[in-house]
Amino acid sequence: MPIDALHPRPQLQRASWVSLDGWWQFSTDPALLHSHPQTVEFSQNILVPYAPESPRSGIQDETPHHSVWYRTHFTLTEALLPAATERLILHFGAVDFDARVWVNGQFVGEHSGGYTPFQLDITPYAQSEILEIAVQARDYPTDLSIPRGKQDWLDQPHGIWYPRTTGIWRTVWLEKVPAARIEKIHWTANLERFQIGYRMSLKLTQTAKVQVRLFLRGELIAEDATLVKQGHLERIIHLPDPGIDDARDDFLWSPEHPQLIEAEITLLSLENQVLDQASSYTALRSVTSRDNRFYLNGRPYYLRLALDQGYWKDGHMTASPEELRQDVELTRRLGFNGVRKHQKIEDPRYLYQADVQGLVVWTEMPSPYAFTPEAVERTTREWLKVLDRDRSHPCVVAWVTFNESWGVPDLPVYEEQQQFVKALYHLTRTLDTSRLVVGNDGWEHVVTDIFSIHDYEARPDVLRQNFQDLQSVQKLMPGNRKLTVADCQITDQPYMLTEFGGIAYTETPQKGWGYSTASSSDDFIQRYEKLLAAVHDSKALSGFCYTQLTDTFQEINGVLYMDRTPKAAIERFAQANLGRPLAQNNPLNYSHRWLAKQPQQPQSETPQTH
Repeated sequence: MPIDALHPRPQLQRASWVSLDGWWQFSTDPALLHSHPQTVEFSQNILVPYAPESPRSGIQDETPHHSVWYRTHFTLTEALLPAATERLILHFGAVDFDARVWVNGQFVGEHSGGYTPFQLDITPYAQSEILEIAVQARDYPTDLSIPRGKQDWLDQPHGIWYPRTTGIWRTVWLEKVPAARIEKIHWTANLERFQIGYRMSLKLTQTAKVQVRLFLRGELIAEDATLVKQGHLERIIHLPDPGIDDARDDFLWSPEHPQLIEAEITLLSLENQVLDQASSYTALRSVTSRDNRFYLNGRPYYLRLALDQGYWKDGHMTASPEELRQDVELTRRLGFNGVRKHQKIEDPRYLYQADVQGLVVWTEMPSPYAFTPEAVERTTREWLKVLDRDRSHPCVVAWVTFNESWGVPDLPVYEEQQQFVKALYHLTRTLDTSRLVVGNDGWEHVVTDIFSIHDYEARPDVLRQNFQDLQSVQKLMPGNRKLTVADCQITDQPYMLTEFGGIAYTETPQKGWGYSTASSSDDFIQRYEKLLAAVHDSKALSGFCYTQLTDTFQEINGVLYMDRTPKAAIERFAQANLGRPLAQNNPLNYSHRWLAKQPQQPQSETPQTH
């Protein structure tokens, strides 16, 4: 079964699923009067999965919402009606913040956490062809102990914070599955030994067999089969090692060569009857560091990242699959080889596009802004779910647990805050040793695999001096903060400039800000080129992350407007990011054209079965 780019869960796909996105009934409940959907008067309609604050939702109401309600009716087709040996699973990509779900008037489950998916087995409640699904989402607009990322806690967006996101904001879908089934798979590559490891979770009703077949460009390259008696399985598959480097490189994943390995996973009875079958994919690649350098696939690799907030003008934090694809494509065309997804956990379909097209991703945990026991519990719980969801994507090369001491505001002073940063760092390393981890991006490092530094110096000569060599960098006070605190160990970690630039420019007069201001498109691109030239002159840095990819609400400091139109010729950005003129055969050597604003895709009111 080929990989479906529209599937909400790219790395574990079955054929029998249906999207429930479309028009749902909607109601606000500001006084928290209702505890059951039967008492709610649904007076509005909303386009799911867009949050009610967004224009595309059809609501566009940015007032604080403490409780909102959703309801939809859906007729199960014969293809989705579960047989006696099958189950019907209801999936939510993300609901902010607490979600309670009813099916046909019966309460079926709840979930807490605004950025990660959850699923509910609704088979006992789906005894007829008609499903009535109702959801209550409760949010806490002023609670600073919630991991909220860039969602503002004030009534109106201020500073670097943006409109809130309430309720359903990622796709809702149904899936019919066998009772005995593959629940989860995590992939791990071992490049040195030319191996692919996997850890599988299963629902079993009997002893069964698992068969995994790996394909490279459609050709079977390896397979593995084993008996399984319990719900977890760990295996290693040895790939055919061609030996010589040139032939080995053909197997490897990188932004320049995003080679994926497709997987066919089959669960069989002892009599070889197919119980379940799913498609997945992985890749062979390694991420390490030494000698103050970042290494990809055993070779020094210079990271050219853009800070990506992941907001769209009409959809806010939610985008269509086509918009996600276009964002990855455009980021590559601009000469970046990666993004730091800032204070947001992105749609898995974005990560799929990054895997397919070739773009590295830093995944960053959205921050709370108060240090409390509740914040510690909520952040840890949500981060574990993020790691579980995204750890098999080859594009993800780094995890960022904190940013600029948000949520740990007294980090240099209080040991308990230092221990929290250490705890999340070591917990991440415990679950995933195949990537680098940044404990606190920007400054005040307690423990880290990369010394990441934020510096918005607008004078190229000063920026060049700040980062000319390791001795200069280690003396910096980014944001007037210490680079390291507590007992942070400086060994041979790479150094990166992970926020800089932020040049403000807009063609039309509007309120907004940046860290410096350009007067015209020409002035903007010249300032950009000079800053990037200064960064490329550094002998200390293993890469950079420019602030930022797009304008985002009141921040007008993107290289693109919020509608994704570039502020100058694309090849000028690409040349500056690459640090050299584009070669004739370089895939980034595009002739200049302004990108027209993409038309909004019509949203169907009728869910489509896949």
